[in-house]
Order: sequence, then structure tokens, then C-alpha cells
Amino acid sequence: MSKKFRAAVVQMKSSEDKERNLAYSVKLINEAAKRKARLICFPEFQMAYSPAEQRSRSLHRIAEKITGNFVSTLSNSAKQNKINVIATMYEIININEKNQKVFDTGIVINEFGKIQSIYRKVHLYDALGFKESKKLLAGSIIEKPSKMDFGNLGLLICYDMRFPEISRILTVNGANILVSPSAWVAGFMKKVHWEIMVRARAIENGVYVIAPNQVGNIYCGHSMAIDPFGVTILDMKNRQGIEFIDIDTAKIDATRRTLPLLMNRRTDVYRNHIDVFGSKL
Repeated sequence: MSKKFRAAVVQMKSSEDKERNLAYSVKLINEAAKRKARLICFPEFQMAYSPAEQRSRSLHRIAEKITGNFVSTLSNSAKQNKINVIATMYEIININEKNQKVFDTGIVINEFGKIQSIYRKVHLYDALGFKESKKLLAGSIIEKPSKMDFGNLGLLICYDMRFPEISRILTVNGANILVSPSAWVAGFMKKVHWEIMVRARAIENGVYVIAPNQVGNIYCGHSMAIDPFGVTILDMKNRQGIEFIDIDTAKIDATRRTLPLLMNRRTDVYRNHIDVFGSKL
């Protein structure tokens, strides 16, 4: 059955000022609702930009609990505007914790202002000269997709995009729209990698992929949205702000009928090689 809806994609240059970023986020939620969007997707590090020289202790002071002001303000805005929000934050579980590291957390807030899902980034960006694990804690759970009236949302974050297992797990658990809030660092071949993998995750799973990205600072922009057949329906290039896409979930079923990749999987064969997931290369 076809379910058409409008989604808003945010490409922002987060500052180190949490309150400034929050005020900007609320402004964009209001704008998205006025434009009849049912969903608004923010990038990774929406709460604040964390420069390389920032120590974990300083980031810990910025971070909040899920019950803190940052999420509460976004939840109230979602409720007032009757719009679903995908947001990101630095999360602390225990304020008095000796370990000063925080979680890189994505949150699905429904149109009633209720938290529907909390996902803590599983794959930390310890690659290409970066080491997120110096300041961040890795999550250990791939959350089940959030069931919305317009589709099932699967949430992953940035570096997770490089690992096809997480997108496939979300898809076989029912996701037909994958959202990947990101802060993709610019650099040699990085934009190319970004574009290829965002499109590949859509094609191999027959899903929509929405990938809002940071722009400026050290990030490459090019927030994207891809349809289930791999067609690029949005590329924000270096523009900061908000863009809108129209999604028709009927395309998901139509694509999966003509390109039945999920149906043609040989799980009977894969099971004989399942130990490969435990191997170290």
C-alpha cells in the first residue's frame, strides 16, 4: 500500500554552543511543520561540535541525560508541531561516573513528543587518523526499527554506514527507511566513499536511505536521500539549512518485486560460514 509523506533533511554546522544549536533546531522543526513535513532528520553532533583538542572532561560537561533539557525541548517542539523528530546528542548515563566518556546517541521522538527509540552508536570512528573512542563510549545494541504510521525507521549513525551488517539487520527486522545522522569528515576520497555507501545501503536492502550530514568545520556536507533503486533524490552539497523530500513507500515494494535481493539471499549457505563474523583480519 502506498504511503506518501514529506520528510525534512537538515544539514547544519553545529557550533560548540549547545544552546545555540538547540534554538536553531527548534526553529527548523517549526519550519518543517509549516511545510507539512511528517518527519525531520538532524545530523550527528546536533548538540554540539566537539573539536579534536577538546578533552573528554569538557565534552562530558556538555552532555546530558535523556531526561535533560536538550531532549525535553525537542520533544515539546515535536508535540507542539505534530512532527516526528530524529535527533542526536551526547548522552551521559550517570553524571557522577568516573569514566568521563559519553555516548553518541540517536533518538526517535514521535509526533506526540514521546521517545520511541534510543540508539547508541555501535561503531566508533577509530580510523583514518581519528579515534572517537578517546571521548566516546560504544553502544552494544542494534535497536529494532521504530514503527511509524508512514513506515518503519531503522536508525544507524555515521561510521555505522561502512558496516553493511547493521543496515541488513535493521532491514530484515522490518525497516523500510534507514536514517543515518552523520558527521562525515572531509578528506581524500571521503566524499566518494560517502556517496557510494549511502547509495549501496539503499540498493542492497531495497529501502530509502536518509543521511543528514554536518557541513563546515571538518565535515563534507552532501546530505543525501536515496530511493530503493539507488536514485539520488537529494544532495544538499554545501548548503546549510533544511531541504524537503517526498517519499512514496510503494516504491519499496515495487523495487523489491523487480529486484528481489532480500528474497534471493541464500541464508541456508550463509549459515555454514557464520563463524566468519568472529574472525579477525
